[in-house]
Amino acid sequence: MCDVNKYLEMYKEIKTLQPEDTLQLVMEAKDEEERDFFEMLGNFLLQQKQKKVIEGNLF
Repeated sequence: MCDVNKYLEMYKEIKTLQPEDTLQLVMEAKDEEERDFFEMLGNFLLQQKQKKVIEGNLF
């Protein structure tokens, strides 16, 4: 069984990443799989921000 609290803390920390942080992670990735993972995180965070803007009619 996994340590749920560990992953919840990771999730909270990941949510604080800025676009330049995810870009740095992508650029310093060791291989394509790692790069894809960090790109996916960056896209997810961008989509969350876009969702908030749309919901708030802030565009």
